[in-house]
Amino acid sequence: MADAALRLKSLVEQLLGVPLALRIRAWDGSQAGPPGAPTLVVRNRRAVRRLLWKPGELGLARAWVAGDLDVEGDLYTALGLISGLVWERDEDTRGAGQALRDPEVRAAVRGLVALAGPPLPPAPPREEVRRPRRRLHTKRTDKRAISHHYDVGNDFYEIVLGPSMVYSCAYWPAPEADGGTLETAQRDKLELISRKLDLAPGLRLLDVGCGWGSMAIHAAREHGVSVVGITLSQEQAAYARKRVADEGLTDRVEIRVQDYRDVTDGPYDAISSVGMAEHVGAERYLEYAAVLHRLLRPGGRLLNHQIARRPEREGSTYSVDAFIDSYVFPDGELAPVGTTVTQLERAGFEVRDVESIREHYALTLRRWVTNLEGEWARAVGLAGAGRARVWRLYMAASALAFERNRIGVNQVLAIRTPQSGLSGLPLRSRTWN
Repeated sequence: MADAALRLKSLVEQLLGVPLALRIRAWDGSQAGPPGAPTLVVRNRRAVRRLLWKPGELGLARAWVAGDLDVEGDLYTALGLISGLVWERDEDTRGAGQALRDPEVRAAVRGLVALAGPPLPPAPPREEVRRPRRRLHTKRTDKRAISHHYDVGNDFYEIVLGPSMVYSCAYWPAPEADGGTLETAQRDKLELISRKLDLAPGLRLLDVGCGWGSMAIHAAREHGVSVVGITLSQEQAAYARKRVADEGLTDRVEIRVQDYRDVTDGPYDAISSVGMAEHVGAERYLEYAAVLHRLLRPGGRLLNHQIARRPEREGSTYSVDAFIDSYVFPDGELAPVGTTVTQLERAGFEVRDVESIREHYALTLRRWVTNLEGEWARAVGLAGAGRARVWRLYMAASALAFERNRIGVNQVLAIRTPQSGLSGLPLRSRTWN
């Protein structure tokens, strides 16, 4: 009799202590759960073994990336339901330990073990980062981490990002945010940064983490500045250099494969760092801020665009997201915006403006997911099924995280104030809006 789905549903509800709002379809064709709800497709027993060996987020991620688990129906609704059962519960590991002392819970675990089949743990998907314990955020390890994330193939990123090739939060028009295109919103973000930095002909801009060159090209073409863009990705640099040449801007834009710690040709009039500081790491952040401060002339401006996490609750400690660390951004770390501001000030900056654009990133991520799903077969052909599944899950889950205020994104405008104390900013400095 085909009853794996009903058994799974019953056992999972025993473990969680709450009804399962998702529908389940198992490898034997059986189904159980609320009709009309998104369906969690458990393709084989290996998916159950993955969850038993790595309960919580990492086990789910491995099963998803390997194709052992899938979702039919609205992915965002399914992830929203799963997040309430997994991510929030992962924040309290003591509750899980207490639950395992319950005889009924232990019986449910034994039932899952019997249902899963042979007990050997499945090998992790090949897309998972495998690395020995080592010191984080050296120049060598940062280069490897950047390569893992960005050297997936420029053609793949063209599918996801669209013609703008900007891999950071767009800036959507208000109040009808759904009325604009992704390309227009990304152009508006680049222009917002340019205005905050007060870019003008004759100035020098350092673009830290320049990606595929979009900010450098916009600043040079629209504002007449000279730009040095740096990245650790060989693929990004090659793509950006071709774009610069195609735009006829080689006399004003230089793209380097270079670590920010190795830049020595300051001073610059302005620095943009967009979506890069998340890779720096908590232990290195003050050094990062000090390097940028040293590279700016007195009166120069820094625009630091960075994803932020919520502060830890009392009695809890921060841990890196297991899925993100293993499949998306190896060694990446998020900090609360208050910590970022403090570190910039400790390095000598005067912080003049902080703007949260959290909702804008949720809208951006949903557009990227739509782009990926719209050319799914081609994306799989370019990057492989596992990698495409990683990106779809990561972007959809991140959209929900921004919408629910689990993470945010902020633009921090800071200056290297001269000894005279004259900032050079107008009294009403929010002239960029």
